[in-house]
Amino acid sequence: MNENVIENRAGKVVGLLFVLAIHLGLLYLAMSYKLIPPPQEALVMMVDLINPPKKEEPPPPPEPPKPEPPKEVKLVKEKPIKPKPEPKPILAVEAPAETPTEFVVEKQPEPEPIKEEPPAPEPEPPAAPEPVKPAAPVQMSELSVACSSRPEPNYPPASRRMGEQGQVKLRVELDESGKITSVKVVESSGFSRLDNAGVATVKNWRCEAATRDGQPARAIATQVFDFKLE
Repeated sequence: MNENVIENRAGKVVGLLFVLAIHLGLLYLAMSYKLIPPPQEALVMMVDLINPPKKEEPPPPPEPPKPEPPKEVKLVKEKPIKPKPEPKPILAVEAPAETPTEFVVEKQPEPEPIKEEPPAPEPEPPAAPEPVKPAAPVQMSELSVACSSRPEPNYPPASRRMGEQGQVKLRVELDESGKITSVKVVESSGFSRLDNAGVATVKNWRCEAATRDGQPARAIATQVFDFKLE
């Protein structure tokens, strides 16, 4: 039993020596091929510690200006005003008495009084011109006569289903350029859908302006639409 233990320990020691010899051989080969530098060729690293930059301190505040010393005020004494000397009286020389002389003055004729003419009457201000009343619009029998583009009205689908029929009469106003400015229902068809269809149709028409004495003028016309189901 003791011999087996001794043999096992001897085998472990031999194995460790063998592994150590292999490592030493590999280390020698690496040093021979300069894979590992020898201790003499090891580089010396110099480390220079850089101090952190100093923070710039703000400049000191400027000193307040020194107050100026007060100026000395010198009091000047006023000189007394001397009174002016009174003038000496002057003796008047008596003039010799003379006898008065008489002067004869001729009487001049009195001037005739100037007759004042009465002032001329002020002219009356001109009367203000009466405001020009706008000319009455031109009455047109039918709007379609003056319109070159007049698409037909669309029959409302709901009116077709409900069997709504009738005639709508419209009053149309045009300006001097022929543009339609107002459309009103004068006589209703009895159904709002038919009336609205007529108004919408007229608003899409393109018309020429009416004339009076060769000049364009406003105009009023009527337009009638008959909505009938065939």
